[in-house]
Amino acid sequence: MIDADDGLGGALAYLASGLQVALVGVFLYAALVERSFGLAVNSGLPLAIALLPRYVRHRHSYRLNPVLTLVIVGGAAFHSVGSLGFYRSIGWFDQLAHGVAGALVAGVGYALVQVVDTQHDRVTIPPRLRFVFVVVFAVAVGAAWEIVEFSLELVSTALGGDALLAQYDLADVVLDLGFDVIGALVLAAWGTSYFDGLRRLFDDYLGDSGEETSRRS
Repeated sequence: MIDADDGLGGALAYLASGLQVALVGVFLYAALVERSFGLAVNSGLPLAIALLPRYVRHRHSYRLNPVLTLVIVGGAAFHSVGSLGFYRSIGWFDQLAHGVAGALVAGVGYALVQVVDTQHDRVTIPPRLRFVFVVVFAVAVGAAWEIVEFSLELVSTALGGDALLAQYDLADVVLDLGFDVIGALVLAAWGTSYFDGLRRLFDDYLGDSGEETSRRS
């Protein structure tokens, strides 16, 4: 496990910080220079996701693993930069972004299923079932995202405006989901340990919420 105090961990942390600064620049460019509402949304949402590790650190005094931080920020950066035109000009860029996003979502699914397994004594989740759940969770979130993109395109077309999120054809949707699966499989097979910190964060937060509910009742 890579720690933030290690040389490599420090380098990864600096890289993540640089990407966060770059994402701020992309958002300001979209909002102030291009003055495009759609582009601002497509760069603003990834920026909000990229800033989550900083929020966790300041709000909960908890530092995420540098690898996990870089995956979160890097995945957000792929989507933000892609909205500037790379999705259309570079054919594989969209699929690579979906692969990173699939791995990230699968990691969140792993953290959630671990919380259920540790907080409920009567629940036992075998490793194979955990593996399947992580992959299915990533695919389900990816499919939901594609539905959101398609729905927003329909609404934008009906209102006579441009779609906020890029949507191409059915073949592109299937290809995106395929790379979501690849990213999830890679994470489920080799990368779950980097999400243990996120699992502990969820575990502490849900545990505190449960204790507060008990006190109120």
